[in-house]
Amino acid sequence: MNHPVLTGYALVIVDVLLWRSGFPENENARLSIRLFVFALLTLLLFSTGLSPVSQAPVPHSSAQHVAEQILEIVWWLNGARLLSLALDALLLPKRWRKQRLFQDVFGAVVFLAAVVAALAFVLDLPIRGVVATSGALAIVLGLAIQSTLSDVFAGIVINTTEPYQVGDWVAIDDVEGKVLEMNWRATHLLTARGNVLIVPNAVAAKTKIMNHNRPPALHGVSVLLEISPEERPRTVLAALENALAATRFILQTPAPYAQVKKTSVNSIQYEVTAYVDDMARKLPVSNDLYDLCYRHLAAAGINLHPLSVTGPSRNSVDSRERLLRNVDLFTALEDDEIRHLATRLTRRELDRGQVLMTEDMAPHTLSIVDSGVLSVTADESTGQVEVSRLGPGDAIGEVGLLAGLSTKVQITALTRCAAYQLHKDDLTPILKNNPEVAERMCRMLSRQQATLDNLSAGPQQVVASEQSVFQWLLEQVRKLHSLTF
Repeated sequence: MNHPVLTGYALVIVDVLLWRSGFPENENARLSIRLFVFALLTLLLFSTGLSPVSQAPVPHSSAQHVAEQILEIVWWLNGARLLSLALDALLLPKRWRKQRLFQDVFGAVVFLAAVVAALAFVLDLPIRGVVATSGALAIVLGLAIQSTLSDVFAGIVINTTEPYQVGDWVAIDDVEGKVLEMNWRATHLLTARGNVLIVPNAVAAKTKIMNHNRPPALHGVSVLLEISPEERPRTVLAALENALAATRFILQTPAPYAQVKKTSVNSIQYEVTAYVDDMARKLPVSNDLYDLCYRHLAAAGINLHPLSVTGPSRNSVDSRERLLRNVDLFTALEDDEIRHLATRLTRRELDRGQVLMTEDMAPHTLSIVDSGVLSVTADESTGQVEVSRLGPGDAIGEVGLLAGLSTKVQITALTRCAAYQLHKDDLTPILKNNPEVAERMCRMLSRQQATLDNLSAGPQQVVASEQSVFQWLLEQVRKLHSLTF
């Protein structure tokens, strides 16, 4: 075998190595190198008389003749592949290059043309017979793969009209998922459960498609609730609007809203709708809305119970006890102590914009929200920054009630609110009668590092360890409440 044939096979091997190794990583650079190698192969073949557009000369060795024919056929096939890659890179938009449909279809056409050309020029087969035979075969195959062809043409329509792109979160035929791949047969979706769902293009083209990424920065979150028809809709809607006001991570434009969806003899269905600017926030905001709706409905006196069962009646004392039991600090107290503190609670009504607590206010009072929404802001280098919002059942001021420490925040009512307050003098008798309660409360607060970060007094080494924090807090409690243990 002569040297030109060996050199030609060496160039083919180099091209295969570049293709399989993926070197260099940049696709355009790798394509340029492969085109250069192909140009060298082309120059070699034409300069040595091995033209791919004609039969290879017949040497004395039949093995060499076969090797030359194979090399010329490889030239046609490799040229078809590189041509399809080059045209994809030059003509197709960047977003289309992520979708394999056009690459696969165009590559198949070019590859088929290269096969026919290789049969005609290299092997000198009658082209008319080949075309006639391939046409008859195509008819037979077309009848056998009608569904596949339907997917192909439906994929062309989908990729041309672009109802979705790779990376979009879509709902196709009531199945939601993230688009991983769009090829000539199907769309691959990654569902919320981590499974890959394959939707045939023919199915996607005939069904409704909802693209959650369009518009790109607006995603709706809806919560449906069924409430007893005995509850006045105006009261329910007011509670649901308070729940929307308590949610920080929703857009104010478009404005969130609550509405009566439909009514029946057994229930009235309400819908709460809000909007977020990030698809990843839909799930946490939805869960947060359910929790806030529950709390604000309960605060409005709307009993959440089976619609066929009459709800229990609640009085004001029960409501105060319920609020106290929701405060983590008071889990160390007995039932009779909770009932005693409930009688010591004082109720405070606030209008919208009214301040409940300021940074310089005496920090000896615990506030528990009964209804409405309050905003908690802190003074930072950039100005007043909202750090959280409080709703029914939320409490603030535990460190002030127990140890006399300021939380360094300002609390302002966002809606009309009601809050119960407990002064440190009301807690002192319980701590004096039961020193173990003070220790359990201090132990609990010492584990809440987030709360301790907001303390306004105390040495910096306080946060060095939980035990040192506990001891320091316990000493503050002794001083504030005049305890002798």
